Amino acid sequence: MTVRLEHANLCVRDVDAMIRFLRTAFPDFKIRADRTDPDGSRWVHVGTDDTYIALSEADGDADRPFQPYSGLPGVNHLGYEVDDAAALRARMLAAGYQESTVPNRHPHRRRVYFLDPEGNDWEFVQYFSADPAERNDYGFTS
Repeated sequence: MTVRLEHANLCVRDVDAMIRFLRTAFPDFKIRADRTDPDGSRWVHVGTDDTYIALSEADGDADRPFQPYSGLPGVNHLGYEVDDAAALRARMLAAGYQESTVPNRHPHRRRVYFLDPEGNDWEFVQYFSADPAERNDYGFTS
């Protein structure tokens, strides 16, 4: 059985700010659909022909923004494999996005993390090996 993430669905305060974040991270992403339902709520699918992020507009404001790794229920981060983590990092920093974790060193992968405008954490990982044992090596510390 083949398994892959086809899409993730996020409810956000500012759909357009999230679109800018996603298209900065993933320049190949396009708007697949941008609709407003009869009740006035907006939803957008942004991604490629094969994978996308569904964004729906929040109809209320939480008491406080979600904080990843706070111990409360929720998604700590979303992780995407990318071809060039250094180029992605440069694009994100140039666009003013905040890193959430200092880039780390590993001989077989490079990971960078950024917060989106909603406070969600995103991991972007570039692998330098096709060998699963090297890609999934959790014993290396630096």
